Amino acid sequence: MSHLAPTGKWDARYLGPVPHDSSYYAKCMLGGVLACGITHAGITPLDVAKCNMQVNPAKYKGLTSGLATLLREEGQTGIWKGFGPTFLGYSLQGMFKYGLYEVFKDQYMNLAGEELSNKYKPAIWLAGSASAEVFADIALCPLEMTKVKIQTSPSGTFPTAFGAALKEMSKTKVETRYPFGSLVPLWSRQIPYTMAKFFFFEKIVQVFYTRVFTEPKESYAKTTQLGVTFASGYLAGVVCAIVSHPADSVVSLMGKPANKGKSIGTIASETGFVALATKGLGTRVLMIGTLTGFQWWIYDSFKASMGLGTTGGK
Repeated sequence: MSHLAPTGKWDARYLGPVPHDSSYYAKCMLGGVLACGITHAGITPLDVAKCNMQVNPAKYKGLTSGLATLLREEGQTGIWKGFGPTFLGYSLQGMFKYGLYEVFKDQYMNLAGEELSNKYKPAIWLAGSASAEVFADIALCPLEMTKVKIQTSPSGTFPTAFGAALKEMSKTKVETRYPFGSLVPLWSRQIPYTMAKFFFFEKIVQVFYTRVFTEPKESYAKTTQLGVTFASGYLAGVVCAIVSHPADSVVSLMGKPANKGKSIGTIASETGFVALATKGLGTRVLMIGTLTGFQWWIYDSFKASMGLGTTGGK
């Protein structure tokens, strides 16, 4: 396929197997909805345990014992708290994260031109993913705040049903700072996380196709390409979990009644960096590694089924 636009100029939108037109971006957005909505909602029990380990480490000491405590005290519904806002919030986030990444990546490559795009590929991955995540988090924030409140409120003190919880968040918005009170800590957690997620994914895919699978990418079966996608996504996820864990802890701690009205800096200094960086980290590495691997696999499987080709390469 020619890399030239119909005008005869080099254009990043013509680098793939199909032109990157509005239909391509719309399909990428739908792929992002599937990738993030399904995976985040599917691991709600791990998320409930992790949030409670961060907020109440004395009671929830580890993943297994934390889940056992939740099951004993609240039954099956206890470990699936926040499923609704998780599914909707991360579907919206995925739509903008993946869809706009493709848009921004093409835009920035075209701004830079062919030579600089090839020379500074990693900088374009970082800029494209950071730009996409800014918008993704605005969509996610109200639902993430609702999810954390549902998951970390002591049983019986806050509604667990999605509609009732949203109503309660609106009613108490002065104290909960709903709908965008957590946006800055969310950005501080998600933007580095997404930059790492996309940068390391693209980098690891590139290594696979230059060191391990050295024939042209298109010559390998879709199953091989999707295997590379999953492995690259999993490894990228492990790095992401470590990079973003301290900020993730702060987001969880903001939902704790004792921290109501406290600034992010106060919460961070009272908790201490070591605790922020390590409490619940093992669970998060397992959770985010698996999550990121499956997200990229679902996203690229959807893209491949639409004839759009898999992400990344040489």
